[in-house]
Amino acid sequence: MKKTIASLMIVLMALFAVTPAMAAPSRPAGGAVAFVVGCCFGPRTGAAYNDGKNLHWTEWIRIIPIVGFIGDIINGIDGMNGMDTADMAQTYGSQYY
Repeated sequence: MKKTIASLMIVLMALFAVTPAMAAPSRPAGGAVAFVVGCCFGPRTGAAYNDGKNLHWTEWIRIIPIVGFIGDIINGIDGMNGMDTADMAQTYGSQYY
């Protein structure tokens, strides 16, 4: 139990350390964060990040072991309901999609 809590705290600290870099209005394409995004979330998300889009919380939650399946289930439900990129941009904002 202590290892799980310690792991969760480390992940949260890493996310909070990366968050200010994500919120920068004019960031150059590429870099360490874009590398992590591309490795962990795939080439489409990495390319969107380089285009200036931020990651949605359902994408960031995938990093956390066991809890990451919640984001996958939510994304699956959105896909099952026929939600496309335009719907997501309207719902969550154009900074993500």
